Amino acid sequence: MTNRSVLVTGGTGGLGGAVTAAFVEAGWRVVVPRRDDRGAARPAADGTVRPVADLTVADDVRRAVAVAADDPTAPLRAVVNLVGGYASGGLVHETPVDELDRMLAVNLRPTWLVTGAALPHLVAAGGGAVVCVSARAAVAPFAGAAAYATAKAAVLAFANAVAVEYRAAGVRCNTVLPSVIDTPANRAAQPKADPSRWVRPAEIAPVVRFLASDESAPTSGATVPVYGRA
Repeated sequence: MTNRSVLVTGGTGGLGGAVTAAFVEAGWRVVVPRRDDRGAARPAADGTVRPVADLTVADDVRRAVAVAADDPTAPLRAVVNLVGGYASGGLVHETPVDELDRMLAVNLRPTWLVTGAALPHLVAAGGGAVVCVSARAAVAPFAGAAAYATAKAAVLAFANAVAVEYRAAGVRCNTVLPSVIDTPANRAAQPKADPSRWVRPAEIAPVVRFLASDESAPTSGATVPVYGRA
């Protein structure tokens, strides 16, 4: 895979670090947008390229995608959408619509913008793959997180639409549905839970890499559960 690039959003997070490492290990050129400063794109110690971008802003997204697609020896062939966020609270009638707007903004908007900006490059390269991250809550909601479940269901619907619209162009789109991921943030937020039942980032990362690779060439429009024992 040394002759191709992948754009990984959320690549510095708990899941993103494992996914990024999996692609680096397989020899991909990996582009990981970051928000930590306003400097120029630069290579990181792990060999990834780190352009600055706010992935809720269309112009920033276009610039980040341009960085991912600017190496003629390694065309952009995959996009992995990991950016997202979680919130829970009351029941639907107790949840302000602003909370729904926020969940859509952090879960659906970056996925929509990044995928939309990258698709012309994937088509021009002769095809490629998009991998989105939804959540088990999208298909099995639980009380107190209707806004989150709705936003993750929207991600799933979007991914399925991309799979249908770009099939003829050779672009595949698949979605993974994690349960609770075993990250430091989730352990801190749920100190009484049993994390041994949660799915580890290192278990999800190979699934994501597989869906982005030629090994999964016949697969598009799939919804892949990665629940662990949760």
